[in-house]
Amino acid sequence: MEPLITLIVGIGVLVVIILIAAPEKGLWSRWAKQKTQREKVLVEDALKHLYDCEYNNIDCTLNSISGNLSISGDQASKLISKLEELGLIVRKNGKIILTNEGRLYALRIIRTHRLWEKYLADNTSVNETDWHNLAELKEHELSNDEVNKLAARLGNPLQDPHGDPIPSESGEIPKVKYFDLSQLSVGKFGRIYHIEDEPGEVFAQINAQGLYPGMQVRVLEKSNTRIKFEYEGEECVLAPVLASNVHVIPLEDNEEITKDFENLSSISVGEEVVVVALSKALRGQQRRRMLDFGIVPGTLIKAQLKSLSGDPTAYEVRGTTIALRKNQSDKIYIKRKEKV
Repeated sequence: MEPLITLIVGIGVLVVIILIAAPEKGLWSRWAKQKTQREKVLVEDALKHLYDCEYNNIDCTLNSISGNLSISGDQASKLISKLEELGLIVRKNGKIILTNEGRLYALRIIRTHRLWEKYLADNTSVNETDWHNLAELKEHELSNDEVNKLAARLGNPLQDPHGDPIPSESGEIPKVKYFDLSQLSVGKFGRIYHIEDEPGEVFAQINAQGLYPGMQVRVLEKSNTRIKFEYEGEECVLAPVLASNVHVIPLEDNEEITKDFENLSSISVGEEVVVVALSKALRGQQRRRMLDFGIVPGTLIKAQLKSLSGDPTAYEVRGTTIALRKNQSDKIYIKRKEKV
């Protein structure tokens, strides 16, 4: 029996060695790859933070890196030393500054992040509040070639769904002058250019109001405690701390103001209206569904029947009857035929 036991033990030891030391799938190899990936993520997240500080004219410090990346001060210090060794940063007069190479690297990561958010917005049904976190994961996985293919597939967009500019392949990024919603004068119209998606809790509160880039707003009241404004026939009140994350551009005199447009959901059964526009909040699969139905500017739509609960409503579009819920018909702008 002893030779057999020796053989079994030997085979067991060999299996353990293979499991640990196999070149591609061994535990050691996998651990090493995961460690390398974690270090790569830290480097790239640090570069993004440094670029964000530079973009907003804020000094980046050891403490800000530690806090932003949720790492200890000692880990942050080692990370800064590594970035310096890689030639991605320099330290001058106590400040941490990106080199040209570091800035381009940061912009590549930002480009990937914003393109992936654009992809999620236009091609999936993923909730808006999840775009950022999913893009945070994907930005570290895609190669430059994959990112360029993604950009081409999306039509090389200039902005992500939050209104942030998307850097070009060469690292060029436009700067647009905008200001907080709270700075828009009472009675004036503006167009939402950008909604800050961090912190996530604040973005979730803004998103719950149905606000999105491209929406026209008009400020009704302002005080130290609240900002009251109207949009798409609705009134909204935000605390100044929330309004500071909504950035607007004043409407030019030659821009068409949509204050006279109504929502499809406002019409009565039997009434026929003309589609003026689709809200930019209609994204991805929902938008494609509307286009497949032929709901485009100029299309005639007639309300045929409301359900007992009032939602959904049946509409006649191009000889076909379709059912739309209120949260969909709210995003279709119309004009009544006598006003056309």
